[in-house]
Amino acid sequence: MLNKYFTKEEFVLNTENQYQLEFKSKEIGQGSNLTIERKNENGEFETVQAMITRLNDQIFIKWSEPFDGRLIFEK
Repeated sequence: MLNKYFTKEEFVLNTENQYQLEFKSKEIGQGSNLTIERKNENGEFETVQAMITRLNDQIFIKWSEPFDGRLIFEK
């Protein structure tokens, strides 16, 4: 399993008033086995069920607010 860390500064507010991250399928594969983890105030990671959508070769992870975390995936 591979990790890709992200910060809350990387989130972008979309037209649906949701914050989203964008990844290319080349970076993380087709996205069939993704786990999203949020870093809590203790520095530990907890799994969250974020909305994941796809468009062409892009994968979007959406959440109500930006957060620091990581994406776990199989390449």
